[in-house]
Amino acid sequence: RCCYLPISLGKMFRLFSQTRCCLQVKRALQRQEWPLRPAHLTAAAQQASFSTASVEHLSRSDSWPKDVGILALEVYFPSQYVEQVELEKYDGVEAGKYTLGLGQKQMGFCSAHEDINSLCLTVLQRLVERSRLSWDSIGRLEVGTETIIDKSKAVKTVLMQLFQDSGNTDVEGIDTTNACYGGTASLFNSADWVESSSWDGRYAVVVCGDIAVYATGNARPTGGAGAVAMLVGPEAPLVLERGVRGTHMEHVYDFYKPDLASEYPMVDGKLSIQCYFRALDQCYSVYRKKIQSQWQK
Repeated sequence: RCCYLPISLGKMFRLFSQTRCCLQVKRALQRQEWPLRPAHLTAAAQQASFSTASVEHLSRSDSWPKDVGILALEVYFPSQYVEQVELEKYDGVEAGKYTLGLGQKQMGFCSAHEDINSLCLTVLQRLVERSRLSWDSIGRLEVGTETIIDKSKAVKTVLMQLFQDSGNTDVEGIDTTNACYGGTASLFNSADWVESSSWDGRYAVVVCGDIAVYATGNARPTGGAGAVAMLVGPEAPLVLERGVRGTHMEHVYDFYKPDLASEYPMVDGKLSIQCYFRALDQCYSVYRKKIQSQWQK
């Protein structure tokens, strides 16, 4: 199990506020006709410097890219879902165990015509189209997922068919798999690329998706399906703090999938909670030490 703490707690709360602001602006933008003019932007959009209409190909400069982070974000969930109230009745548990205990009203699931590839294809295409990007403006594509339907061919290679008409095959990145940490690692890899000497001035895109399916039992109501695509580049409203991350990794069997013939994981719920708290404590401790070290320089 892995964890990270890339930002301070104070900044985390500010970023959550900015995220909410950006999502509100995004919904407003979707109701407008494209292309948008600056006059259409709300005050919140101007404050957050978030405008999908202003996204364009970046120019490479000799200066260090500033404020690298998330520029835009797209989310996709399957339209099919199970009411958790009904699942409580079906499983014969007390009312509120899933809706109150887990804080969930519905649990999404894929139809017979959807899989991890289609989820990621949909969310990536929507991000590019709604941001009015050209496919050749993307130089890196990372995928974070633990939903494996092929033991060799990466989901990223399937997504490359969206780039075919543009002729852009010069796209770095590949899949990262490690439970729920794969998406986080993909985001960090993309931000590091933008801040590195390998950056060619183009955007990076991170796609995170999973289809969580559990066998009959206590873990089944925690399942679901969905995907998110993030546009990464400089001058972002949600900035990843450069040079300061707290990471904790250890060898533990709280969640794993040893049976390659089954999509069901092995889960130790109590141990998993202990791992999360321990990882959070360790990440915060490491983060504080790194911050203090920077202040002393």
